[in-house]
Amino acid sequence: MTLMQPLLPVPPSVLDGAEARAVEARLPERSAVLPATRLTASGQGDVLRRHLMVGLALSLVALGMLLHRAGLRIDPWRAGNLPFYLAGALALACRHFLPRMRWRHAPAGAAFSEYAALFAVISLMGAAASYPVAALTHGYADDALQRIDEALGFDWLALYRQVVAHPWLQVLGTTAYRSIYITPALLLWSAAKSGQREAAYRFLAGFWLAAVITLAVFSLMPALGPFSHLWHQPIVYMPESELWQPGLIPALRAHGVHVVDLAHLRGIVSAPSFHTAAAVLYIVAAWRIPGLRWPVIALNAAMLLSTPVEGTHYLIDMILGAAVAVTALLLLEWHVRRLKAGAFRGSRWTAARQYGSERAASTSEDRREFHIGPPSRQAEGGWAP
Repeated sequence: MTLMQPLLPVPPSVLDGAEARAVEARLPERSAVLPATRLTASGQGDVLRRHLMVGLALSLVALGMLLHRAGLRIDPWRAGNLPFYLAGALALACRHFLPRMRWRHAPAGAAFSEYAALFAVISLMGAAASYPVAALTHGYADDALQRIDEALGFDWLALYRQVVAHPWLQVLGTTAYRSIYITPALLLWSAAKSGQREAAYRFLAGFWLAAVITLAVFSLMPALGPFSHLWHQPIVYMPESELWQPGLIPALRAHGVHVVDLAHLRGIVSAPSFHTAAAVLYIVAAWRIPGLRWPVIALNAAMLLSTPVEGTHYLIDMILGAAVAVTALLLLEWHVRRLKAGAFRGSRWTAARQYGSERAASTSEDRREFHIGPPSRQAEGGWAP
């Protein structure tokens, strides 16, 4: 009978010590596990950036459709748009040319220019979209909103009279209400300086989601605000947001306005309060930054206190605004977890294939190197039947 060559590598137990150690060194360890590679923070930031760009592109399409349906348009050749064009050109120049400079803050400046430009685009698109959304609404929700405030025990008129009686409250309230654009500049610069791309795009994506949700809710409950609805006496003090809803919303509905002037956009969204939504987003983002945490909390607490009067909002407007921010954060967290889970599953599958290929190659190499010799040697080694 001829000898049969074994299909598996020679067991180390039948070899001498040196040969056995050589075989064991080439065979994969039984306890080895697949590498659990995950999506890095930088990689996750890049993915969030791509998804945000897709969201902005879809928002631009939606804005165009809303403007068309409401009979409105944006005139790009108006002289008032020139500052936006200059700011955009400056941001592009900084983004592309700063990285080539040897200035130590050049990388942070380039990243910040991109973040700030995206924030400005989101803000501008959201404010512009409020016009066609208002034009397509019907009725007002002020009576219902005021009844909810009464049930909550909130007296807007009493608060307004307190502000009227104390001029220093007017100054502080106006300053705090205008700070809505100061906090994001601090947050985005901090992210740019520390290289936290994921944190920056996470914040921008949350801001964009909150703007989208705010407009969706506004379409269901347009309102004039408590100043117009409750105050019927001579105006002693004009809040920061003034009285644009009573004149602008009816004009938009009646097609009395045909052009959305980007240089003179007015706040006409009463419910939900976007200042409140922004304050919640700012505080959550700053909570992870020790150097900004308490200054941002203090600044936005002041903005929240000023919002009922300076923004002419019902208390329920602010509650709805906080709910908008929480919803945006939850949706964003769900999306980020899906990204991480998908990247982890993909990396595991890739690692499994690579591991299988390496194992097969190692086994094949061991078979060739420790191939059983001629029958005479096999007989000497004890392998003859």
